[in-house]
Amino acid sequence: MKKKNQVLSLSFLIYLFSNTAFALAATGTPNNSNVEKANTQIDIKNSTLNWPEWQSMDEAILNSQHGAIATKNQAPENQVISVEQLSNFNPETENSTNKENEYSDPLGQVTSVDQLSDVQPTDWAFQALQSLVERYGCIVGYPDGSFRGNRAMTRYEFAAGLNACLERIQQLIAFETADLITQEDLAVLERLQANFAVELAEIEGRVDALEARVKTLEGQQFSTTTKFGGQIVMHIADAFGEEASEENETVLQYRSRMRLKTSFTGTDILNVGINAGNPVTLNTATEFPRGTLSGGTGETILMFGNSGDRVDLGNLSYSFQVNEQLRWVISAFSDDRILSQLITPIAGLDIGPISNYGRLNTMLFPIFLQAGTGFRWDPAPWFDLDFFVGSESGSAEDPRLGVFSGGYGISARSVFRLDPFNLVLYYIHSYSPENGISTASGSNASAVTGAGPVAGNTYLAAAFYRFSPKFTLGASGAFSNARTLGDGTRGDANVIDYRVNLIFPDLFEEGNIGGLIAGIQPRLTYTSNRNLARAIGLPPGQRSDRDTGWHLEAFYTFRVSDNITITPGVFWLTAPNHDERNDDVVIGALRTTFNF
Repeated sequence: MKKKNQVLSLSFLIYLFSNTAFALAATGTPNNSNVEKANTQIDIKNSTLNWPEWQSMDEAILNSQHGAIATKNQAPENQVISVEQLSNFNPETENSTNKENEYSDPLGQVTSVDQLSDVQPTDWAFQALQSLVERYGCIVGYPDGSFRGNRAMTRYEFAAGLNACLERIQQLIAFETADLITQEDLAVLERLQANFAVELAEIEGRVDALEARVKTLEGQQFSTTTKFGGQIVMHIADAFGEEASEENETVLQYRSRMRLKTSFTGTDILNVGINAGNPVTLNTATEFPRGTLSGGTGETILMFGNSGDRVDLGNLSYSFQVNEQLRWVISAFSDDRILSQLITPIAGLDIGPISNYGRLNTMLFPIFLQAGTGFRWDPAPWFDLDFFVGSESGSAEDPRLGVFSGGYGISARSVFRLDPFNLVLYYIHSYSPENGISTASGSNASAVTGAGPVAGNTYLAAAFYRFSPKFTLGASGAFSNARTLGDGTRGDANVIDYRVNLIFPDLFEEGNIGGLIAGIQPRLTYTSNRNLARAIGLPPGQRSDRDTGWHLEAFYTFRVSDNITITPGVFWLTAPNHDERNDDVVIGALRTTFNF
């Protein structure tokens, strides 16, 4: 194809060369108006030509010579057609008034336009001359290194140049056509075309139908700058246990999220989310430890959402690309501290476990943020860094607290993508006047509330290794040191959690996924003094959660279609509220998720 383009380009240049050469032989250098007209109508680089206007200009130049040279459409009968008819032609006397034509030294071949001392890039024909010299090698210069572009060309000089270009064309044509198809190949193609005429007609009809559908969609699309999407999650669930069975009945709950994503520049995103739902936490009905820490816990939360069927704002944020490596986000109503893609493949409500704890390590959120700003930095394909600073939920809109006087969180999250091994290291410093380091999971004591303001430092590590396309092993662990700042309760408290995930993509059928999770939900392991322990709610003499309860979960997701999944799952709490005196609780649920 490249050679074919060269042949076409060279043929076109020869056309220009021949027409212009005859004109120059008779008139010398073209005047500026003709040059400008030629340059505005011919784009040699893009091979475009406004043919009628160029031809009319050519004819005007040639006709002005009183018929000395005829155009292609007006060739005189006595036009020279053979070299024999030129036997009496003497180039030395043809233009005796032009002293430059008296130079009789032979011309020399050049390979670069830079070898021509009198040719400048500002010359009107520089690009055409450069192409003929450097791409095709069919232009020669004088032995003294000059081209003499402003002198008139003799017919002999024109014949020599034209012959060199024609020979180059023949070489290119011979090279290009060496492997062309034969007549037998053409016959086979014609036979195939006839044999598949029906199929070809059907394809043509389908293409026409697709074009019509595309035109309809373009005319009826929601917006040229905004995409609408959403997710609806419904589950039927119940809790089973000696105490829990009496406190819970089978529930049918839902959560819906609608999202509008708008881009004004192509690299920015304005997110607007609207949430509605009625999820209520199933009651573990714990009796121990007695006092304020007994009752229901966050260990049974299946999903978060607005209760009471309210419709509320769920997300309002704007992000934009600063450069190729840095993306900035501003959140007016969103907890966007995780800006890079999660490394766990089971975090979503469409394919993940049925419990909130099973999908993601809940100690990522020792404080719930609402408004803030941050960035994602991607210095290398294998490394991301997220940084976010925000105010605690409920602070930003409260005039008594504002963005800077209430609770806050500052987090940094580094992600190492070393496929098949992925690693996350996470740190967050938090401060909350009332809510401690509540993760909405684990034991009630692990929230460290009731002892005044709390400043926390939480560290988390998570790793996933894909052993094969159908098996991934994951693990994560977190540690939080909470310093209580209340009068008479100042001290330190430590909270930990950890888990192991066994994930089986494409289990039994492509697109489905199964998994097993074993771990302990957030557990209070230490308090530095008796007053702090009593303020949290621990009984006299107890300085931490009494026991260690396990969270054991299994789930399997059926992918009905690209937009619908069904997930049955069950999880077992061996010692709710991390106290073995409480009866075991088993939660069973069937979840259906619609994405659109």
